[in-house]
Amino acid sequence: MAKKIGVTMEVGNDGVAVITISNPPVNSLASQIISGLKEKFQEANQRSDVKAIVLTGNGGRFSGGFDINVFQQVHKTGDISLMPEVSVDLVCNLMEDSRKPLVAAVEGLALGGGLELAMACHARVAAPKAQLGLPELTLGIIPGFGGTQRLPRLVGLEKGTDMILLSKSISSEEGHKLGLIDALVPPGDLLSTSRKWALDIADRRKPFLRSLHRTDKIGSLSEARAVLMKARQLAKRIAPNMPQHHACIEVMEDGIIHGGYSGVLKEAEVFKQLVLSDTSKALVHVFFAQRATSKVPKVTDVGLKPRPMKKVAVIGGGLMGSGIATALLLSNIRVVLKEINSEYLLKGIKSVEANLKGLVSRGKLTQDKASQAFSLLKGVLDYSEFKDVDMVIEAVIENIQLKQKIFKEIEEVCPPNCILASNTSTIDLNVVGEKTNSKDRIVGAHFFSPAHLMTLLEIVRTENTSAQVILDLMALGKAIKKVPVVVGNCIGFAVNRTFFPYTQAAHMLVNLGVDLFKVDSVITSFGFPLGPLQLGDLAGHGIGIAVKDIYAKAYGDRMFYSPLTELLLKSGRNGKINGRGYYIYEKGSKPKPDASVLSVVEESRKLTNIMPGGKPISVTDKEIVEMILFPVVNEACRVLDEGVVIRASDLDVASVLGMSFPSFRGGLLFWADTVGPKYIYERLKRLSETYGGFFKPSRYLEERATKGMLLSEPKSSRSRL
Repeated sequence: MAKKIGVTMEVGNDGVAVITISNPPVNSLASQIISGLKEKFQEANQRSDVKAIVLTGNGGRFSGGFDINVFQQVHKTGDISLMPEVSVDLVCNLMEDSRKPLVAAVEGLALGGGLELAMACHARVAAPKAQLGLPELTLGIIPGFGGTQRLPRLVGLEKGTDMILLSKSISSEEGHKLGLIDALVPPGDLLSTSRKWALDIADRRKPFLRSLHRTDKIGSLSEARAVLMKARQLAKRIAPNMPQHHACIEVMEDGIIHGGYSGVLKEAEVFKQLVLSDTSKALVHVFFAQRATSKVPKVTDVGLKPRPMKKVAVIGGGLMGSGIATALLLSNIRVVLKEINSEYLLKGIKSVEANLKGLVSRGKLTQDKASQAFSLLKGVLDYSEFKDVDMVIEAVIENIQLKQKIFKEIEEVCPPNCILASNTSTIDLNVVGEKTNSKDRIVGAHFFSPAHLMTLLEIVRTENTSAQVILDLMALGKAIKKVPVVVGNCIGFAVNRTFFPYTQAAHMLVNLGVDLFKVDSVITSFGFPLGPLQLGDLAGHGIGIAVKDIYAKAYGDRMFYSPLTELLLKSGRNGKINGRGYYIYEKGSKPKPDASVLSVVEESRKLTNIMPGGKPISVTDKEIVEMILFPVVNEACRVLDEGVVIRASDLDVASVLGMSFPSFRGGLLFWADTVGPKYIYERLKRLSETYGGFFKPSRYLEERATKGMLLSEPKSSRSRL
């Protein structure tokens, strides 16, 4: 039976009060739930007919943690008092220090604040396969209900720091081995076992253990310090730009030196500081922005239901096609992979197999699951298997005539309601489907490489694409664990178009005399995993040449033309593909800067001849970041102005997931707004006076800067989508 939002308490004849959290879908700890818990624990402790207490969650889930909407409110208002006092009032005083024993009955999930409540209980009984973890660091904060203190005391310091710093959840089975869970029982026995356990503590048949007072798993001070030293090195490696990881280790250390209660007080203080930090604002923004992508006006709000996609055909088994096929297979969708001859087909099937093997060897997939996925693949050389597919994804080379020919053919052989999708990244979809009569079924499904690993899926709609087709593709995207973002149809769509100035700006800096390896290292220090030049190496420089003319035709008046890529290819450097680009790539070792590429750079500088007075310019790291990223922001302004995306936050999500823009900066436009539109506008204006049209501010940026508006503020409802 569906219970309303709140906390209930039922006292049985055995004297056990069962307190149940009810806030579907994951029983998140909203303010009213927290005050409900305080009230029920007080009542249970005062009632003479209650001997012991069991805490559980409604609907097969314990609790997914604190309600993140509260952080959003705090960020909007800057008012930290909106955060309820939980750590000491509820978790320490009412729960852990309760005179009556308290047992957590855990199933489904206990994450974040949910796990923290469970750890404050005097024992934890769990059903199999429950998910346990403290993922708070992904939101720029630390656990704030005592998690930094209790988790290490229950699972050991090394495992505790590992789980918190990597936001890694574990199963209740592993939790049982580690001592976080006291007993594992079938879901049907969860409540009866928990009640019995609570009574056993009350009657002294089982120990009455307060997690915060335990030290048996912490080890000596010198052992603890060695573990924390390792944790600090890990934090430096995985989060060089983020404050919450180091703050978390400090708080854990405080509790080890001064005792758990001191650690809890320190945790509460640091938690409040971090909630108001720029990093937390940015990460919470990305969290909500990602959720917002699933709301598409006139698509998700008109009562349509997505149709199931059980069998999908992929045309082309190259890098993209085999990656897309892998992603589909992993989600139990049957795939027909078509190639033009048996040699290419075999190569495509081998690539899919290699993708699956790679996931197995990295521990992301079991061998059984990989074999199961692979068994759903069928390779074909003709269209005979296409008569019952729900969708076709074309992933052949970027050639207009070839794509038009394929779309004409599949329209004839596929069922009349089959979706006809293209993975093109540069060709106008109206042109792709020009020769068909099914323009309402044609849609872009633009995956990012490698398609089975990258999570962004741009769904590109034309003026003719039907709402049903977009909804179906959004549902498929979610089913294959992608984040679908619906965008309008233009050259490069949202992400590649926004970021086309990224590489060009890097080329301009190099041609102005800036050291290319310095450019890359400044951008990685900013938070990207790779710099723009190494990214070119990774994609292969042939790709850059292939799309250059298409972009030049569309956006030629604001491009910087550099011969650098042609010169690289001429000197036999295609990037990672053949082991040499700007860097040297050898199996088993990290890419190394290649000093011999400097002669190619010199030649490019001679040809472009843009160094003022023939001398290299001198720039600070800050100027490098601005010269590379401000033109990208400028193009994002045009994308917003033309209504290519539904909302600015969609472009933030797309920049994080599609281009690895650092999420702790909140995505491209969120970051630009924190820098300030006025500053960006004035800087670009000065740069364009010195270096020409490439930096010329867009009308939208100028308008926003002069009116003192944020770039992300919605326009009036005028939009192409």
